[in-house]
Amino acid sequence: MKLHAAAILIIFWLGVFTVHTVKGSAGSQPMRKFSCVSLFTQQLNIRQLVSYEKQQVPVNAIMFITTKGIKICVSPDQKWVQAAMKKIDQKRATKGR
Repeated sequence: MKLHAAAILIIFWLGVFTVHTVKGSAGSQPMRKFSCVSLFTQQLNIRQLVSYEKQQVPVNAIMFITTKGIKICVSPDQKWVQAAMKKIDQKRATKGR
C-alpha cells in the first residue's frame, strides 16, 4: 500500500512540475483567448461598446467588447470603427481623471 501511495504522489508531483514548466514558458508570451478570424460587416451601436482590442494576426481587425461582454470583430478601415474607438478612448480618459 505504501508503494502505491508513493507512486501516486510521484505522478502528482510530476504533473505539477510539468504544468509549472509549461505555464512558465507559455506565460512569458501573451496568448489571446479569443482571436478574430472573420469580420462582422454591419455597423454596431456605439453606445453598447465598452472597450476594444487591436489585432493584426490572423486578420487585421478591431475586436469590440459590448456592455454584455460579447466580442465582435470588425474591419479597422471603416469610418464608424475609428469614431467608436475614439469615443471609447475619450471615456477612458475622463474616467482616469
